[in-house]
Amino acid sequence: MLNLDALPMRVGVGQFSELTDEQIAFAKQCGAEDVLLNTAKLPGEERWEFKDLLRLRTRAEDNGLRLFALENVPTRFYDKIMLGAEGREQQLENMQETVRNMGRAGIPILGYHWMPNSVWRTSWERPVRGGAISNAFEMELVKDAPLTHSRIYNEAEMWANYDWYLERMLPVCDEYNVRMALHPDDPPVPALGGIARLFHGFEGFKRAMDTHPSKMHGLDFCHGCWSEMRAGAGVLEAIEYFGTRGRIFYVHLRDVRGSAENFTECFIGEGNMNIFTVMRTLKRVGFHGLLIDDHVPHMVNDSPWGHRGRAFATGYISAMLHAVNTVNE
Repeated sequence: MLNLDALPMRVGVGQFSELTDEQIAFAKQCGAEDVLLNTAKLPGEERWEFKDLLRLRTRAEDNGLRLFALENVPTRFYDKIMLGAEGREQQLENMQETVRNMGRAGIPILGYHWMPNSVWRTSWERPVRGGAISNAFEMELVKDAPLTHSRIYNEAEMWANYDWYLERMLPVCDEYNVRMALHPDDPPVPALGGIARLFHGFEGFKRAMDTHPSKMHGLDFCHGCWSEMRAGAGVLEAIEYFGTRGRIFYVHLRDVRGSAENFTECFIGEGNMNIFTVMRTLKRVGFHGLLIDDHVPHMVNDSPWGHRGRAFATGYISAMLHAVNTVNE
């Protein structure tokens, strides 16, 4: 079993849904030892099975890589849980078995979110530096959006559904040594499409971690979302608070210009935050997890999975980490 606590802060590659030969070569050429898959292309309509998970992990290892985490099961695996709907008990059983199978297969982290109606953007073709293509969000354009589900779901019931789930999942995580890493709402606004969002500010995360204090429960610290929350304000304080408590399991290192109500995702190094300062703060609080690129702009002649944008972001993050480590020597 991989001992996560014995590894240093390091750069990986992520957000692939599978490990093709091309993506394996890309990871290794970028100098990464770890990979993270997002909504992995695995068989199963309701859960993931042990043999498929083990095959995925050993494919990574046979090619000199570690499969550090799986981020996001398909929403259909737990949508009834998030909404407190009929059928949530069966989904819970399947999610518990998915975690057991991850533990049996030696995959140490499951990233998750609490957004039944997913990530929202109002533009997927926003030009950024040099004509690269990124995305953007403007709350004004969706404030009158229709309900995405059959009715309004308020904050109290979304918290009740969340607590119901974590109370039943974390004992399984404890037993099978699988960490659950919570991603922020994206965009981090109080509600969209009639569904309340819980994780759009510091207090929501604090409540979640305080209420469910298992050592298997922590954060997928999406720097971009935290930067969105208050146009960069509070990011370092959040790293300080959760990092010193060992609750940051890995980091999506991206950034935006603007705040939650109106932002554009940009090239790393051009957003709200000084990335060197962010990484020095992570180092200072003892973070020793993975740093990965996320939501990169698509550059000229990029592939559908954005290999050129990812290479730029991964190289930038690697250089910043080298600088931080050098300063600290």
